[in-house]
Amino acid sequence: MAKPQGEKLIVDNRRARHDYQLMDRVEAGLVLTGTEVKSLRDGRASLTQAYAEIRDGDAWLVGAEIQTYDQGNRANHDPARPRKLLLHRREIDSLYGKVRERGLTLVPTRLYWKDGRAKVEIAVARGKERIDKRRDLAERDAKRQVERALKSRRA
Repeated sequence: MAKPQGEKLIVDNRRARHDYQLMDRVEAGLVLTGTEVKSLRDGRASLTQAYAEIRDGDAWLVGAEIQTYDQGNRANHDPARPRKLLLHRREIDSLYGKVRERGLTLVPTRLYWKDGRAKVEIAVARGKERIDKRRDLAERDAKRQVERALKSRRA
């Protein structure tokens, strides 16, 4: 039996933490073509404009960009095509209910390899107001200043 390889991060969506208040998180598999897998192995992906949606009872990752594979042929993939997410029916129904009723959105937070398979972490999120973003930045700066002050005292 093969050893599990663990997780290896491909891309992290740091912008999502800034723009959204992240709540529940769900791990989903991706339906990919061969050239997409090879391009992901090179780490050539972006989640900045990506979101997930539930369409016709299936979950889709929209706006995620996986660059074309350089050594690919004419059958290379479209970089911005929607990709199907692999989730259990109960998970899809739960996410659909949260998005439809409460006005939340589904945001991909990170794309990674888990035991040789590409996975995406989807978070149920609520958009932050501009004042909330400013408050978070001010809190982070205050924490940094406190840490610097404590570090200089210890030295």
